[in-house]
Amino acid sequence: MKLAILYHSESGNTETVAGIIAEGASSAGNVEVKCMGIEDIDQGFLDEAAAVIFGCPTYLADFSWQIKKWFDTSHEFDLSGKLGAAFATENYLGGGADSALLTLAGHMLVKGMLVYSVGSAEGKPFTHYGAVCIKEGDAEQQERAKLFGSRVAAKALEIFE
Repeated sequence: MKLAILYHSESGNTETVAGIIAEGASSAGNVEVKCMGIEDIDQGFLDEAAAVIFGCPTYLADFSWQIKKWFDTSHEFDLSGKLGAAFATENYLGGGADSALLTLAGHMLVKGMLVYSVGSAEGKPFTHYGAVCIKEGDAEQQERAKLFGSRVAAKALEIFE
């Protein structure tokens, strides 16, 4: 099963966290993971992916305009029926990542995705709306991001394998 991680990153923090989530997703078993910036997407891989995790930096309590533009203009990508999840980076605690993740969830729903955050279903640590890291994350946040990737991949395997 294929799992794509699509992200926008300005400073490199979101890209770093995408790699950590990919490491976790790869540990879930029979999962091929590929991280891609939104400016350089492997359409064939994305088309074949059963799950897509979106990542973005948080600006003014919202996700980046580049991700918004991607959702608004990338009509060539059919995301319907895929498992969707999200993560965000922010510059400081309370920087608005929860709002950004909720907005991302809405965009995934509009695209027909099955939205999954893991929430509290798998126990602690919780990822209510998705994984969040301050900048590239401290050790605890990075471990949570890795676990988030593993849990999303496991759910995708449960649904699609």
